Amino acid sequence: MAATNINRVVMTGNLTRDPELRSTSGGTSVCSLRIACNTRRKDASGNWVDKPNYFDVTVWGAQGENCAQYLQKGRPVAIDGRLEWREWETQEGQKRQSVDIIADSVQFLGSREAGGENGGRFTPQSDVPADTADFEAAPAAAGGEASGGAAADDDIPF
Repeated sequence: MAATNINRVVMTGNLTRDPELRSTSGGTSVCSLRIACNTRRKDASGNWVDKPNYFDVTVWGAQGENCAQYLQKGRPVAIDGRLEWREWETQEGQKRQSVDIIADSVQFLGSREAGGENGGRFTPQSDVPADTADFEAAPAAAGGEASGGAAADDDIPF
């Protein structure tokens, strides 16, 4: 049995420009995005620096229309998709190559109003408030429990 090939990309980053929406001759919407994703590396002096990597992303159909409507430059997004290799020749006869991301899904991160706060970058938030009691120290064990005895039925939390 032959091995199965896997072509999968999952990344988060910030849009480097506003989305560009166009349509094919058949009427299908296609949206072009460009995102920057930082990688941390040590420079020559040993200090950690962020190195941005830039990726072209193509989003098809209704999802592309949503991207064009609701996203703008600087907005953080999560992309799930696949890589696609392209080759073409310029008008001057030069051969060019590119690896693009074809998005299966685009998740909008942060909020549209977050542009001023945190530079529009993603700040993880939860709708569920944290139960700080989970982080309190556990009470000391009762005398019988510490010596290997069984806990009383009243001590069982369920």
